[in-house]
Amino acid sequence: MSILDAPVARLDGTPTTLGEITGGRPALLVNVASKCGLTPQYAGLEELHEQHAERGFTVVGLPCNQFLGQEPGTPAEIAEFCSATYGVTFPMTEKIDVNGDDRHEIYRGLVDTPNEKGEAGDVTWNFEKFLVDGSGAVVARFSPGVEPGDPALVAAVESQLA
Repeated sequence: MSILDAPVARLDGTPTTLGEITGGRPALLVNVASKCGLTPQYAGLEELHEQHAERGFTVVGLPCNQFLGQEPGTPAEIAEFCSATYGVTFPMTEKIDVNGDDRHEIYRGLVDTPNEKGEAGDVTWNFEKFLVDGSGAVVARFSPGVEPGDPALVAAVESQLA
């Protein structure tokens, strides 16, 4: 089964699957948090999304509160913060766990992929990025500190576009 078949809810609680969210397009999956030192990456993620959406790409934000409780808000608070502070238009899901016994099914299919340093395993922090192709296969993984505008990340995204 592809990670695209994994059930998840949108931030507003509507049940869906990752495949319905991405529409079978390449996507950058990012575990996001509103109270993290890396939170300003939302701006770069939105820019990346806007620049490539017409070419069949989307960013998907997956809020996670597993790292020092840095995503404490309700879905409405998360949506308001992202929209008002960073103008986020890319799709967001409900809060999920990316590590541990309750790791969401989506992340079970991601964490075996090594990042740009060759390291695989648990998600290390907020804003870790996984690029998947239109069929849900993992193409690349980027550490939390890799900015959305990093040339290697942008090149990886562009390599998946028509």
